[in-house]
Order: sequence, then structure tokens, then C-alpha cells
Amino acid sequence: MSWGIDNLPYGVFSRQGEAPRVGVRFGDKVFDLAAALHDEVFAAPSLNPFMARGRQAWHDTRALIQNKLDSDRGVAESHLIPLEQVRLHLPFEVADYVDFYCSLDHASNIGKIFRPDAEPLLPNWKHLPVGYHGRSGTVVVSETPIKRPHGQLRAGVYGPCAKLDIEAELGFVVGVPSEMGTPAGAFEDHVFGVTLVNDWSARDIQAWEYVPLGPFLGKSFATSVSPWVTPLEALPRIPGRAQDPEPLDYLRRQGDWGLDIQMEVWLNGEIVSRPPYPTMYWTPDQMLAHMTVNGASLRTGDLFASGTVSGPAREERGSFMELTWNGTDPIKLAGGETRAFLQDGDTVTIRATAGGIALGEVSGTIG
Repeated sequence: MSWGIDNLPYGVFSRQGEAPRVGVRFGDKVFDLAAALHDEVFAAPSLNPFMARGRQAWHDTRALIQNKLDSDRGVAESHLIPLEQVRLHLPFEVADYVDFYCSLDHASNIGKIFRPDAEPLLPNWKHLPVGYHGRSGTVVVSETPIKRPHGQLRAGVYGPCAKLDIEAELGFVVGVPSEMGTPAGAFEDHVFGVTLVNDWSARDIQAWEYVPLGPFLGKSFATSVSPWVTPLEALPRIPGRAQDPEPLDYLRRQGDWGLDIQMEVWLNGEIVSRPPYPTMYWTPDQMLAHMTVNGASLRTGDLFASGTVSGPAREERGSFMELTWNGTDPIKLAGGETRAFLQDGDTVTIRATAGGIALGEVSGTIG
């Protein structure tokens, strides 16, 4: 995986005794932007002030950073800090958080599990990107310990979640706000970049509570994101998956926003799944258009996620509920252990690549 000049994801870092500030990753180091570019916007403890500058500033700054790291390497070296000397923080202040449900394979699998005697997809699924509003206050940076949630498990029963799960997702970070609906064609004007997401899920709490209003306490206890936000400009784009029926006008794609991203799900140091993002049914420009078509505004720092990324094969599923078919076919680890869902002490890491570049990882350990 490459962390070279074509990548340059943004993050927020600090050294011991220093305030957090913005940098970009280059190889195994962080490029200190406030010091290197003499721009106080990068002395902020989040990406929000820089993201709010807009698309032209994003492009110009990226070109400037690339030039310094390529042509002015002698000066740049003095502002490159080894990763082992820094602490990485939540890279942006999360304004609102919306989670979608955009994988046809994932939605079909979950429908079969939850409603085995009915049509897996609900009637609306191919007409709009289904989503729900999450809790921005429980979005945490990678490596933050995850506490097993408690809640109602069924009628009259309260206790710790017994079916703790993951969802391997891709998150999209809004830079430029809007006061009105945002059409699909304006996607690049508003969205700054992408980050890896693990939307931790308490399946037993979720199954009891989700009818009729959808996810609530089964999701809101924690969502982990990578410390790195990769600019849209760095991502390889491909045509989106064919859609039938044809979407309504406001959802019609104005460009290729399928993304050539391959994910890996690691459990306690072993790969258990390789979810393929190119199989996603709804693309992020459509998610943004639908999220705002009713007049809802965007704010700098809004995060919206793709929903679980899953492919058609078993080894491509992005949640344990699908991988183990709701616990009936456990994952077998090399040491002889099995997992139906997550146990205390388990560590899950999601990694991804886009073409030849690395998107980093998001990791968490269950406490």
C-alpha cells in the first residue's frame, strides 16, 4: 500500500506537550502543514476550518504540498515527523452523522436473516438510498476502546449485548455547507474526502427495537473512523453499478462515482473478509442528493457513510451477521477458536486500498 505523493491523506496529530494540528501522511511520517505552509488554518485541532475553504482551495493546497514534497524536499524534510512520535486524533469535528444502506448484497442478506419468509428487499429499496440519522457524539477515532453496550434484548429482558457486530463502511466527509438541497452533480463541490468507518452494531438490541422506526440504540453507542481523510481527488473512479428501475431525476448520476476500493476485515490478526466497494448499488453522489432533497442543509464536518460493504460471495461480506449467517456458521480462526459474534478482548481492524494507494485502517478492541 502506498503513502506516496499521489495519496497524501489529511489528519490531526500532536506530539507530547504540543497542541493538536493538521498534517498529511507521507510514507511513515506526518508532514506538519502549519509549519511548512505558514498557514494558521492548519494550526487548528481539526480539519473543519480548512475544509470550509472549498474545492479550489483543496486543489491548490494539494498541489502545493505535492510540489514541496517533490521539488523542495530539503526544506520539507525539516517538517516531516515520524509517526511513532505522534498521537493521532479524530480528524474533523463531526457535525451530523447519517448512515446509509447502499449494498444490494448486504441488504438482501439481512432481509433473508430478519425476514426469512418474505421478500428480502423492502419495496422502496431500489427506488432510493435508505438511511437513518445517527449520533455524531459517539463517532470516535480508530483505536478508541469499544465498550459492549447494554439494552433491551427482548420483552422484559435487559442486559449486555450478546450479538456484537461490525459493519465495514466507507464514510464521506462534507467540507462546504449548503442551505438547500444539493444535487448529485454538485457532489465534488461539497464533499472533501473519504474515511474508513466501522459502524459497531448490537444485533440483538437492533432486532428488538428496529420496527417500525429503524436503528437506534443498537447503533448509537459507537462508530469508529480512521484518523486519515483521503481527498476525493486521489481516488480512482469507475462507473457505478447498473440500476433498475431507473432512478428519479434528482437521483440520476452526473458522473462516475463508483469507487475502485477494496477492503479487508481483520479479526485478531487474521483476515476474515474482503468486501469489494465497486459492487455498491447506490453511489455517494446519489446519497448526498437524497439526504438533502427535502431541503435539509449541509454543515462542514457532516459525515455520511455507505452502509455495510458486501459482495455476493461469503468471503466478501462486511458484517459478522452475514459472515456467520446470524451465528449459525461461525468463523474459524487459525488457532482453533471460533466466532459467531464479537467477544470481549477481540480486535477488529478494517483496511482498504484504492488503486495503488492506502486508505489506512480503522481499529477497535472490545472491552
